Amino acid sequence: MNWQRCRPLWRAISTPEEIPGVEKTIRRRAVDPPAAWQDTPLHPLLARVYAARGVADPADLELGLGQLLRPERLLHADRAAAVLADAIAADRHILIVGDYDADGATSTALAVAALRAFGAKNVGYLVPNRFEYGYGLTPEIVELALAQGSPELIVTVDNGISSIDGVAAARDAGITTVITDHHLAGQTLPQADVIVNPNQDGCTFPSKNLAGVGVIFYIMLALRSELRERGWFREREAPNLGQFTDLVALGTVADVVPLDRNNRILVAAGLQRIRQGQARPGIMALLEVASRSSQSVVASDLGFAVGPRINAAGRLDDISLGIECLLQEDWSAARELAAALHQKNQDRRIIEADMQDQALRLLDDLSVAADAAPIAMTLYQADWHQGVIGILASRIKDRLHRPTIAFADGDPGEIKGSARSIPGIHIRDILDAVATRHPGMILKFGGHAMAAGLTLPRKAYADFQRAFTEEVERHARDVHLQAVVESDGELSPRDLSLETATTLRYAGPWGQHFPEPVFDGVFDVVHQRLVGEKHLKLVLSAPGSGELLDAIAFNVDLQRWPDPSATQLQLAYRLDVNEYRGRSSVQLVVEHIVPSR
Repeated sequence: MNWQRCRPLWRAISTPEEIPGVEKTIRRRAVDPPAAWQDTPLHPLLARVYAARGVADPADLELGLGQLLRPERLLHADRAAAVLADAIAADRHILIVGDYDADGATSTALAVAALRAFGAKNVGYLVPNRFEYGYGLTPEIVELALAQGSPELIVTVDNGISSIDGVAAARDAGITTVITDHHLAGQTLPQADVIVNPNQDGCTFPSKNLAGVGVIFYIMLALRSELRERGWFREREAPNLGQFTDLVALGTVADVVPLDRNNRILVAAGLQRIRQGQARPGIMALLEVASRSSQSVVASDLGFAVGPRINAAGRLDDISLGIECLLQEDWSAARELAAALHQKNQDRRIIEADMQDQALRLLDDLSVAADAAPIAMTLYQADWHQGVIGILASRIKDRLHRPTIAFADGDPGEIKGSARSIPGIHIRDILDAVATRHPGMILKFGGHAMAAGLTLPRKAYADFQRAFTEEVERHARDVHLQAVVESDGELSPRDLSLETATTLRYAGPWGQHFPEPVFDGVFDVVHQRLVGEKHLKLVLSAPGSGELLDAIAFNVDLQRWPDPSATQLQLAYRLDVNEYRGRSSVQLVVEHIVPSR
């Protein structure tokens, strides 16, 4: 293990006591509901919560599919629809090339299932194995596709905007290419026949936050209109595309894209379909193995239960297992596939825990003589698992509240990194700036504001550390580097109720940039104990109220909790519904604890 390679990055290091996580502050959102809320029958608490999330008008809470932005507003969606309609009519071989995460899996499954529903008889999919081919439509993937059946049309989903060489290889082979993506484009675009991406120059689509699955869903909406105009449905029934909103909801939440109103409409429709028992068998089976009730499913269940099980296939092996689960129409087969995905997720957790232990030991080793967290973080261990470094980077980022990149060995002479960032520091822009200042240092990169991937020559690692740190320092001058828990204020004892918890649970959908409400308050400690070896179970009482409340804090610092001396705590918490043996009760899910002084 060669930890010393990480040393050049550090300008200042945390003390050992801080390593379990940087200290956080609780900050209350100071928002008064605008005048538009005054005449609404909505609960004042909900009005306050929605206003704090930028909802200026109660009408914006209407989340029916009829409120969706129109597909004709998405640049070139009509052109993509025309190409697809021609291919279906001519019975051409259509190949969907996807990505190896949950967004890519749902995008691929939606494209395949929807095209088949439209009458396409010759449609298949291919997803690069991340360990053999890397990301996106590459010349090697085109070669593999030709060997497996000579497609006449390749449609990328959740990738392709940076596939310059791959598109060129497809064009040379006489294959039409349609790129559908949502990632940020580079300075040069691939010479595809059609590119649909809300984030490409010239696209005025109001929602730039569509996930890959959202983009392909919009193209299917445009395709249905195109086929209807051609008279395609005179002899066959036009499919109801609402049947695919469960896939759209899953991919959108799992990819952690901002839940603007348009995305909330898509997610709300998918959640409603799942609750009504109309979802695809694969999604229902995945909820089942995760011990989640489909009837009471919320967005966080998709993000923390279903999504990781699909992602585990792509991280450890082949995402095709997840795609087949999502495409499966037979219940028993879907259950078998879901069980296999569940086991892969268990394996992923074991690998991740070991990697995280190694990373935290490194932090301990490096924190002997310093007193502050670093401005940025890079970690490299040759034998780390490529499929899990993204989760590791996310965990360390959460602990230190700093941009973090974790690296593992890739192809010979190369290392692959997965980056995660914090609000205010656009990680793809950081990598772009490094690549511009230091040509050749980064072999390839791509991603979003909060997450990105990159490949380096192994010999460039130390130089990249310095360049990355310097670039973060330039961008972080006006960024608040203190971890903050945003609170929606204090709840009265009357609102600490099952009724309020149930209302909040289904008032979303909550997610990225539209966070689930968090409240704060001071509570008396009646009882505390560890459960599951690392979770703190509390019985609390609000001062002035004799009613007891259950609370739980997950993954606590075992050096500090349980604390027998703690008699009163300030907590930041979510109000949740705990369902156990058919009984529902209110529970505080603790986000942050401030011990009594």
